[in-house]
Amino acid sequence: MYAAGQKDMQMIDQFTIEQLGLPGPVLMENAGFRVAEEVMKHLSHKQSKVIVLAGSGNNGGDGFVVARRLYDSGINVQLCLMVNPDRIKGDARVHFDVYINRELPFVDFSEKSPENLSLLLEGADVIVDAILGTGVQGPVRKPIDEMIATVNQYSEEKMILAVDIPSGIGSDNGRAESTAVKATKTITFVFPKKGFFLNQGPAYIGEWEAVDISVPVTNAEKLDLYLPSVITKDLAKTSIPARIPQGHKGTFGHVLVIGGSRPYIGAPMFTAKTAIHTGSGLVTLAIPESLYPVAASQNPESLMLPLPDKDGHLNDEALDVLSRKLDQFDSIAIGPGLSRFPNGKAWMSAFLRLLQDQHLIVDADGLYFLQDELDILPRLNGNVILTPHPGEMARLLGTTVKKVEENRINVAWNFAHKYKVYLLLKGHRSVIATPDKDIFINPIGHDALSKGGSGDVLTGLIASFLAQKAAPHKALIAAVYLHAKAGEHQAGEWSRYGVTPTELTIGIKKELRDLTE
Repeated sequence: MYAAGQKDMQMIDQFTIEQLGLPGPVLMENAGFRVAEEVMKHLSHKQSKVIVLAGSGNNGGDGFVVARRLYDSGINVQLCLMVNPDRIKGDARVHFDVYINRELPFVDFSEKSPENLSLLLEGADVIVDAILGTGVQGPVRKPIDEMIATVNQYSEEKMILAVDIPSGIGSDNGRAESTAVKATKTITFVFPKKGFFLNQGPAYIGEWEAVDISVPVTNAEKLDLYLPSVITKDLAKTSIPARIPQGHKGTFGHVLVIGGSRPYIGAPMFTAKTAIHTGSGLVTLAIPESLYPVAASQNPESLMLPLPDKDGHLNDEALDVLSRKLDQFDSIAIGPGLSRFPNGKAWMSAFLRLLQDQHLIVDADGLYFLQDELDILPRLNGNVILTPHPGEMARLLGTTVKKVEENRINVAWNFAHKYKVYLLLKGHRSVIATPDKDIFINPIGHDALSKGGSGDVLTGLIASFLAQKAAPHKALIAAVYLHAKAGEHQAGEWSRYGVTPTELTIGIKKELRDLTE
């Protein structure tokens, strides 16, 4: 499944109309029918009242079809036209004329006040938002912004169903420049829109579903459109490395986790535990030797590699030990709990030059030490995965978190392409970018993951799948999906307040079982 922007959908629709011969009013009929079907799922009985708020564009045209279809099904529906009827043009005009020719009732709200709308909405069971659609550019103008604010007064108590995208949300960037409808659910056509996963979009779309309106999804390939892929359950399932029944510990790879320091001893242990609990044949935890007694007592499943340290931080002698050991490992994770020490950047630079052909995941303070060594990345044969959160990404680029968050997809795409790395830009809707310019968006996950140690668990999961011979992009796809899904599942057990990294690892094992069995 792809995520599309406004121009992408215009091209896809135009191709369907002009090359396949399916007229625009037919597509609009199909769209309105699918929304009407969804509305009826949420009605307790036919006397339940539905208010359809329609604008003048194609989104309004969908709304006209919704109202007519509901009327024909015996539903108590009220169409409210939010603009002057003279402004309705194109395919939307076709369906408005059908509605009028059938002498079906509507209320012209173009001259009415928000107070009038509030009185009407008070008696509604379902409110359908078909006001603006995907064509929003900039702030919503008056009086529509006031009408949207009125609709949102009922967002906690009534079902608000958005048609294609909540009015006021940018389909390309997810921004609510002024105000936007806060939907309970969004029924979108063909593909979800990029804005569903960016900026304020996730907070407004509610639950979402992409439905078929007779526009072939293959049109995107025929038009050679470059679209991000949305990670689905099926994609995650096929990305998990397969198990061989006759395999042994050598079959399923050896992970090396390098990290830890006196202030942060737990982080690398979360990474190592997750790797061993998700299929790796062997996991070695390389930590400062002064921390060895504590780490060894709490990690009986892992092999231990104590490294020379100074004041609880790895020192140059640790590099000598690692240089003799690195060829034993299939994947290496560096950074969890590493913390910052005076010669850390030089240490990281020397470490990178020790690498051979293993896959390397750089996380946490490993990214901090990497910021002055980015030019070495293209020379590492595409074997490097970086996993920054927005603050770490901003530091790598020498910019602000705000600028990273405003343009997450392009930021990830440009960085991965420039430095020939796999990039996981973490966040509420994580973005994966590959050196080959592919983009994947993870559409699930919530604040249960917002706790120290969650990222260390994710790093261990990625390292585990890499050691089990998954391709880097597949390891990332499977890991981010399972990580987010486990957070959602464990939140159901412990609440969104109470999910710890240990419980997250347990949840990942449950999700792995469900996906692979």
